[in-house]
Amino acid sequence: MTKRKRQQEYHTKRMKAVQEGSHEQVLLADIRHLLQQSRDQKPQYANGGVPDRAEPEKSFNPPERFSEVDVKISALSSIGEGIGFSSASDHVYVVPFTLPGDVVRAKIVSQFAEDHYILTDFVSVTIPSPQRNDSLVQCPYFAKCSGCQFQMLSYEEQLAHKKTILEKAYRNFSNIPPESIPPIGDTIGSPMQYGYRTKITPHFDGPPGSNSRKVRRNPSEQQGFKEVPPIGFMIKGTRKTMDIEDCPIATNAVRDGLKKERKRVAAEISKYKRGATILLRETTKRTPTTSQLPAKTSPNPSSNKRNSSPLPLDPPSPVPSQTTPSYTETKTYLTDQNALSTEHIGPYTFLNPAGAFFQNNNSILPPFTSYIRTHILPTPSPTTPKITNLIDAYSGSGLFTITLSPLFTHCLGIDIAPSSIASARENAHLNSITNATFVAADASEIFAKAKHLRAEETVVVIDPPRKG
Repeated sequence: MTKRKRQQEYHTKRMKAVQEGSHEQVLLADIRHLLQQSRDQKPQYANGGVPDRAEPEKSFNPPERFSEVDVKISALSSIGEGIGFSSASDHVYVVPFTLPGDVVRAKIVSQFAEDHYILTDFVSVTIPSPQRNDSLVQCPYFAKCSGCQFQMLSYEEQLAHKKTILEKAYRNFSNIPPESIPPIGDTIGSPMQYGYRTKITPHFDGPPGSNSRKVRRNPSEQQGFKEVPPIGFMIKGTRKTMDIEDCPIATNAVRDGLKKERKRVAAEISKYKRGATILLRETTKRTPTTSQLPAKTSPNPSSNKRNSSPLPLDPPSPVPSQTTPSYTETKTYLTDQNALSTEHIGPYTFLNPAGAFFQNNNSILPPFTSYIRTHILPTPSPTTPKITNLIDAYSGSGLFTITLSPLFTHCLGIDIAPSSIASARENAHLNSITNATFVAADASEIFAKAKHLRAEETVVVIDPPRKG
């Protein structure tokens, strides 16, 4: 068996071993494409000729683990990590918090010899990229916390990068011939770049020794906390939690909740024997103005729960958000994952369990749903049937099914999670939608569930989870 054949077999086995849809799979595809581009570049000679013999294949010769190296970043991967070649170009380094053109100091963490790449920790910038603008950074934890990647990059360039992510996804995973791949449009930006996130889940680890074999065998050996542990998010590239006192990408209500929940945990830390995750989900209440007739108002989040839990140490403080001639809108937060959060999108109201998935940037929802509503139907033609049916695959709690329902005679939402389908049905009833049906099933069964709909009269919205 030739060396190339062995490498091809290894790559096939490796990709099967890597979890489908994982960050590692996406990163591997980017790395292999970059390395192949490098191999395909032939040496250039002054006389325009080519070498008279093949260059020997370069061997993988990584530096020692935990040593530091200087790396010039050549590309930005689809998972947001910078990629730079080694000085011998026989492998690449993956460096977080970097941009193409940066020269950085990085610490070796993990080596993957067969795939010719090394994971590193970011140490410092030696020479900044022209794209880097550190004055844009608004978070003191940036470049340590694993939450954000691009605060040093202008928002316009962030949007351009998101477009390339889609282009590479089609190239690497669609199995569609390049000439058949549709052009990707420009990314539509969010109205807010900070203060937009409606849900965060900070956590804290258990006391020292809580995960030891001794404690696992005999839980009574577990010791409590002697001090308040760090409460926040993971340090990038580690399993360690860093203390986060504030998160500027979260909404004001959620930031208020983070401060109060940190205070509550500190006051009650003696009650904990292990670590915990804290849920903070924004919820919205609209109160009609006195000049309006009685109207549908958002449920009171403190009483609208499927299961109750103790109230926080300090009750949530409503945060004024918006006042219109019709209503006053206030924001607060929930900590019980079974409590129902409320979101308003134009004339529609959505209730969802606070711990369930719903778009975490509610500032994009009006333009997002409006864009789809504007583009979902083809230009009318006398030679084609009118589109009257909608199928919403991965419908979740009914966001698209409900907001698009006025355009269709019948709408069918499909989701694999029965709890999401239950929420979708409740939301359809809440919004007086009578032409929508929701079915709990895998999206692969979409056409079995829609046999009664004529294909030529039906349009499908596909909005899968992050994994694809």
